[in-house]
Amino acid sequence: MGVIYLLLTISIIVAIVFFISFIISVKNGQYDDVYTPSIRMLFDDELIKDPKEKSSESTKNKQS
Repeated sequence: MGVIYLLLTISIIVAIVFFISFIISVKNGQYDDVYTPSIRMLFDDELIKDPKEKSSESTKNKQS
């Protein structure tokens, strides 16, 4: 039974160490994306349909 308590304690300590290292790396900017903004202009823009066009089309269909 003592081994279970020992393993549980060690696993909690390891999890806390990994969590603290994750928080430190996020604060230091490890996961900041510095490459994508420079090539974003090369990507195709998505077409956004105007919702007013859809409503006007549906009213045209109802009138005819």
